[in-house]
Amino acid sequence: MLIGGLFIWLIRSTNLNDLLTALISTFSQYRTYDIILALYFVMCLEIELRLSGSLTDMVKALRRIFSSVKILLAVMPAFLGLLPSVGGARFSAPIVEELSKDLSITASHKAAINFWFRHLFEFSSPIIPGMIMACSIAGVTFGEFLKHLSWLTILAFSVGYFILIRPIEIENEILPNESAAELRHENNGLIISLGSVVSIFLIVVFGGLNASTATAIVTIAMFFVLIAVRRFVSAKEIFIGALDPKMILNIACILYFIDLLTVTDVLNEIVKAFQNSPLPVPVIIACVSLIIGILTGMSQGHVAIVMPIVAAMGTGNLDLAGVAMAFGVAGQMLTPTHFCLIVTIDYFKTDLFSTLKPILICEMIILTIFSIYSYFTWN
Repeated sequence: MLIGGLFIWLIRSTNLNDLLTALISTFSQYRTYDIILALYFVMCLEIELRLSGSLTDMVKALRRIFSSVKILLAVMPAFLGLLPSVGGARFSAPIVEELSKDLSITASHKAAINFWFRHLFEFSSPIIPGMIMACSIAGVTFGEFLKHLSWLTILAFSVGYFILIRPIEIENEILPNESAAELRHENNGLIISLGSVVSIFLIVVFGGLNASTATAIVTIAMFFVLIAVRRFVSAKEIFIGALDPKMILNIACILYFIDLLTVTDVLNEIVKAFQNSPLPVPVIIACVSLIIGILTGMSQGHVAIVMPIVAAMGTGNLDLAGVAMAFGVAGQMLTPTHFCLIVTIDYFKTDLFSTLKPILICEMIILTIFSIYSYFTWN
């Protein structure tokens, strides 16, 4: 990402002040520290739950409650995806790993499952920042936008299940007989693990705090909860173990790349080039959204750039806003500028292209169905 940004700067500018301006912008913006701290405390919480045994107990309890491991592989990342924490895929990744440890699937397959199902609610969650921004800028109510796009969440789950989950072969598993004490211990882990996630969700939604602050509060509180239930994990293992210089560097380089795109005016010129083209308006919106989604990797990125164009072409136009959102999300799902993809790849120790291959297939199916549907239902 750093080399790519410098290459763009070399072609577009070669002014050293632009490099400095982008660097200052990266490290003077609130979002940089919010992203880094959110990811850090997510990793702290994951260490607490993993080392205390709560994570393993949760998986055992869920496998006892639900008969299908395949369903759990899809549902657990999706459930955790309801929490719009930057890099939150780092929290669902260990659960996918625990669920699939006895299955003969590759690391890239696990990474794709974790990444895909975590982002099902990009079209239908009321607390996804991109959705909030999109409704505000495009001049549509959330209820209208939800009715217009929520079917894409169902479609994304169905396509993801067909491509990623259905091919997995699972032998008939016989669950071991467990004592009443073991069952209580597993249920205790289930309550602790899910309780921490639900607590963060409630703090973000009803407390009005950002994800990094909410995760920090729950992480610190969980340290004392684990002591109380005799699942002690040392503070050193938690707060030192979560320090990951490589991950911090990855985040910094991605954000610097995005700021270089802004400073060199590349994003604006892409938009202007499409606006001046003879293509139909929906095609322009789709192309620009896809490209900006790929370049920024964040829902806020493509929404902030493309939705003002949609509003200018027709405030309250659900069809255009829907096209912008669908193609923008597709772009952010297919790029290494997406933080969740980076942390997923890092956790499963796999490579970018093998992870993205099934994701690309899923997005092609979804965009094809969406385009056909939009063409025949266009107002």
